[in-house]
Amino acid sequence: MTTTTATPVWDPEQYLRHSGPRSRPFHDLLARVPLRDPARIVDLGCGPGNVTALLAERWPGARITGLDNSEAMLRQARAGVPGVAFAHADLREWAPEETYDLIVSSATFQWVRGHAELFPRWVEGLAPGGVFAFTVPGNFDAPSHVLLHGLCESAAWRSRLGGLQRPGYVLTPAEYLERLAGPGLAVDAWETTYVHALPGEDAVLDWTKGTTLRPVLTALADDPEATTRFLSEYAALLREAYPRGPHGTLFPFRRVFAVARHA
Repeated sequence: MTTTTATPVWDPEQYLRHSGPRSRPFHDLLARVPLRDPARIVDLGCGPGNVTALLAERWPGARITGLDNSEAMLRQARAGVPGVAFAHADLREWAPEETYDLIVSSATFQWVRGHAELFPRWVEGLAPGGVFAFTVPGNFDAPSHVLLHGLCESAAWRSRLGGLQRPGYVLTPAEYLERLAGPGLAVDAWETTYVHALPGEDAVLDWTKGTTLRPVLTALADDPEATTRFLSEYAALLREAYPRGPHGTLFPFRRVFAVARHA
């Protein structure tokens, strides 16, 4: 079996096609952040800057930095969010070099295996009264992911894509609370399942092209014919699992949240 390990190539334009529903969990996360006027904020895994912009809107006086490991995403963020500093960083290696009032992240940690082990390093960078807050997808047992994994491991695709579609490295709310709770940290952890009504044909396929499918699309990038064939097979499976109805394609999506405040 050949396992592809290339870093996914990201497409900001494709990602932002569903920026509304993708950003909604971040709005809900910020609603639970008990800070009035943070001076220093860092956004871990800022992507194209769409949620970083929400930070700048809510706290226009804050000094904000967005970090990401995709140069394509960073170019989009720099062009779209003036007044915010953006920098390249690998979260597995990143450590705060100064104190922050808010360390925040949206839909990033699922790509970082063992991210919970990095929490102690990160929360050391919180100022007194500071907050560490994040949300991650929790839908890795949903049909969208299960079907994709099965297709990658099928006889027709295993030699090229076998081992590529790994599970998201996400814990339960209770597990995140256990990892973060301790001396000096008060933790609120929860989960929410959103039901997105997606418009258009093959709407779930279009959604996954911006996120879950990126490793597959990267692995097949040099073979347009294979890419078309794979997407056709995956689209057929998704249409059966998520039939289009009178209100669009209903796409249930579980998200996990945690907010930890330094006493």
